[in-house]
Amino acid sequence: MQFLKNIYFNTNFFSVLIGLAFVFTLAFFFEMLFFWAQSILLLFIAACILDLVFLFAKKNTLIIERIYPNKLSNGDYNDFQITLCSLYSRTVKARVLEELPIQFQERNFEYKRTLGFDVPEEIHYQLRPVKRGLYSFGNCIVFIRYIGFFERRIVLKETKDLPCYPSFIQLRQYLLMASTNRLSELGVKRIRKVGTTLEFERVKEYERGDEYRFINWKATGKVKKLMVNQYEDERPQPIYSFIDLGRAMRMPFNGLTLLDYAINASLVLSNITILKHDRAGLLTFSKKIDNHIAADKRNHQMHLISEALYKVQTNFLESEYGNLYAYTKGHINQRALIFLYTNFESVDALNRQLPYLKLINKSHSVVVVLFKNTELRSLAKQKAEKTIDIYNQIIAEKFLYDKQLIIQELQSHGIQTIFTEPSHLTINSINKYLEIKAQGIL
Repeated sequence: MQFLKNIYFNTNFFSVLIGLAFVFTLAFFFEMLFFWAQSILLLFIAACILDLVFLFAKKNTLIIERIYPNKLSNGDYNDFQITLCSLYSRTVKARVLEELPIQFQERNFEYKRTLGFDVPEEIHYQLRPVKRGLYSFGNCIVFIRYIGFFERRIVLKETKDLPCYPSFIQLRQYLLMASTNRLSELGVKRIRKVGTTLEFERVKEYERGDEYRFINWKATGKVKKLMVNQYEDERPQPIYSFIDLGRAMRMPFNGLTLLDYAINASLVLSNITILKHDRAGLLTFSKKIDNHIAADKRNHQMHLISEALYKVQTNFLESEYGNLYAYTKGHINQRALIFLYTNFESVDALNRQLPYLKLINKSHSVVVVLFKNTELRSLAKQKAEKTIDIYNQIIAEKFLYDKQLIIQELQSHGIQTIFTEPSHLTINSINKYLEIKAQGIL
């Protein structure tokens, strides 16, 4: 019974049958064709028997191996690999089907390969998840074909459940660039420092933007390169990421929600913060405070932040900034730099929360992160062809104008802002952190 379940008819089988039926039909009118029709039928039966015997004579005929990551990186292209090794004595054709998780909504996943005897064949592909959570991979199914009339189904019954975490691929990328002092290659600006501390860190090669007065002439003479002394802050400072989980953060952009962009950016920023010897913390909120990880730079701090960000989800509730202010006042005693990831779409929405933002900004340094709506910007620039297009453009321009008013209102009360496209959020957040740290305004 298992043997019958693994037999699949190829389209060539039915094409030959249709051809034979046509030849036998003609044989009723042209008797001389009957002999040729019988000969073709016998050859076809012999080929089918040979095809079946070759495909099913051995029990173990194919080795299938999956090489998958232990976890997925949200919003990034993750690498996957399937290795096939044929034990058939002759060259065969393989058709590979992978049962992908339902989140990808991929129904045409198929790869075709030609397999030689004992020659491994690798299939590489990439998947881009856009939601955090658990992704369940089903079986890997391979159809083997020899002559072409039948296919043998071989199933690797090895299901895999992979968790999808905030973008750790992006985290590693920025970590590598930061550790080698190459953040400028990704667009991070170097800011001239206002004042300095006296705690020596190391001697390094001169880079554009370094202070001339810190040039170490003795080291320069030894290595014949311009070397400078580098100093670090005497006291680590708390850097918090406040993430709004309200309905405003459900807006999608390129498959990811604004919340996911904020999570990826805050994860990278926290890691850069610890690398710069500051203390990283996290707070998520909507109607109430959901998660609070006190600012620290311990070895497992990034693990705590990553696990907390893996679980958070948006809701349809309006965020309560009054509760945020009360909690911040009671639980964050030292002055901190706070990156508030939220999105105000109207001046009225800002005015309801502005008193609480001003109160938080009195005790801390607040940077409000707002998102550019690139689709509205494109709509406002399109050429109007109908009357309805004019109305749509006017509404789009009104929203864009409101956004500028929101930024001006925040800045008029001494609250710093980052107004960025979601795709540029991470680099702009790091830029702002390094700028504030260099200027010593915390």
